[in-house]
Amino acid sequence: MTGNGHNTQEELASYAMQGLPPEESASIRTHLQTCATCRAELAQVYGDLALLGLAVEQQPLPEGARERFLNRIASSPAVKPEQKLAEITPISSKTGRRGAGFWIPWIAAAAMAIATVSLAVQNRALNDQVQDQLRLITNLAGQASKAQQVLEVLTAPSAQRVTLTEGQTPAQPGARATYLPERGGLILLATNLKPLPEGKTYELWVIPADGKPPVPAGLFRPDAVGTATLVLPPLTPGIAAKAFGVTIEKASGSAVPTTPIILSGAIGS
Repeated sequence: MTGNGHNTQEELASYAMQGLPPEESASIRTHLQTCATCRAELAQVYGDLALLGLAVEQQPLPEGARERFLNRIASSPAVKPEQKLAEITPISSKTGRRGAGFWIPWIAAAAMAIATVSLAVQNRALNDQVQDQLRLITNLAGQASKAQQVLEVLTAPSAQRVTLTEGQTPAQPGARATYLPERGGLILLATNLKPLPEGKTYELWVIPADGKPPVPAGLFRPDAVGTATLVLPPLTPGIAAKAFGVTIEKASGSAVPTTPIILSGAIGS
C-alpha cells in the first residue's frame, strides 16, 4: 500500500499476473471493490499485459488450464448487478508515473527479443557464407577434376595421337587428336581452319575399327585466326577407333556425316 491507502503499481502488476500469495490477493481484491483509482490503474496494467501478449509468440495452454479457469469462475461469489454498475468507473488516460521496478520485466523481455533477432540475422549471414564457400569448393573441385582428366589423356602411354589434314596439300587446315579409348577421353586441337557461315559448324567423327557407323564426337567453331579446340566431349568409353574425320554440319550437328570429309586421319599413319 502507498501512504494514501492505494495499492502500488508493482502490487497491482503482481496481482494481475497472479503472482501474489492468496491472502495478499484477497486483500487487494477487497480493496478494489471500494477504490476506483486502483481499479483504473489495474485496467491500465491489464492493457499493458495484453499488448505484451500480442508481441510474443503464442504457446498452447497447459494441460487442464481451461478446466481450472472455468472452475475458478464457477467457484467465485456472484456479484450483484447493482454492484457491477457501481464499480464501473471511467478510466483516465493520464496515469501516474510508473516506478522503475515495474518496467524491469518488460525491459528484460524486449532485450531478449532484440537478442533473438540479432542472433537470427547473424545465423543467416553465417549460413550464406557457408553456402558461398561450398559453391566455391565445388567449382574448384570440378575444375581440378577436368584438369586431371586432360592431363591423363595427354600423358597416357596408350593414348593414340592422330594428325588430320586436308588431302595432301601442305600448309592447309589441320588438326591433331589425342584419344584414350578405355576412358572415352578425346582432345582435339585444330589450326588454320576456314571460317564458317552462320548456321554452320565443324563436327568431329570417330570411325570405329569394327566397321560400325561413324560416331559423332563433338561440335566446334574456329576463332578469328582459325584455331579451335575440343576437350573431353561426352564419348562412350571403349570405342576402338581406326580413324577420325571432320565434316561441316548445321549448327545443331548431325547424326551421320555429311560429305565431303574436310579433315581425316587414320590411327598409326
